[in-house]
Amino acid sequence: MIQVTNLTKKFASHVSLDNISVEFNKNDHVALMGPNGAGKTTLIRSIMGYYHPNSGEVLINGFNPIKERIEVLDAISFVPQLPPPIKLNLDELMKYIQTSSNVDKEQIMHYANEMKLDIKSNLYKSFFKLSGGMKQKMLIAISLAKKSEIIIYDEPTANLDPKARDDFYRLLEENEKEKISLFVTHRLDEVKDIVNRQIYMDLGKIISDEKV
Repeated sequence: MIQVTNLTKKFASHVSLDNISVEFNKNDHVALMGPNGAGKTTLIRSIMGYYHPNSGEVLINGFNPIKERIEVLDAISFVPQLPPPIKLNLDELMKYIQTSSNVDKEQIMHYANEMKLDIKSNLYKSFFKLSGGMKQKMLIAISLAKKSEIIIYDEPTANLDPKARDDFYRLLEENEKEKISLFVTHRLDEVKDIVNRQIYMDLGKIISDEKV
């Protein structure tokens, strides 16, 4: 469970999150929407412990994401909107993920194949030098292979072609049971068949929170 209580986060004088309280429970599949600057990404990064709140609290299965970072990140798979500048080649990256997060390399390759990423031909190519779509497919494959209780995707299909988007959502439907999934998205039409809750944010507040 994710529990956010009276969370406020400021950057200088700008209030990015304004006293937000919200809970996410198992089998909540949530579209998190709102205009740029609404606070969506700040909320996600606060859940993952990237930001220290000015006030309020975040708990992930009872753990504080700042003080108990290892336990929290072990429970979460995250795919950012912009892929990180990883210099490892794909073989090195998979070995690193396998060692650091106990994720089966064969499972990563399985999901990469399902995403139509030709991983064998690109095994010794730097992640950094891949196309945007290939990077996104690799990160999605890793996130699915991790089998986390919580999966968070920040505009996950921004670099994917329509067929890859279809593959992504098919794989999510197959893997979303007994999980919490959060989608930061401007494409509600894409996720409408796999979400059961829609949250709309603006100016650092939750404006609406509806079951669908």
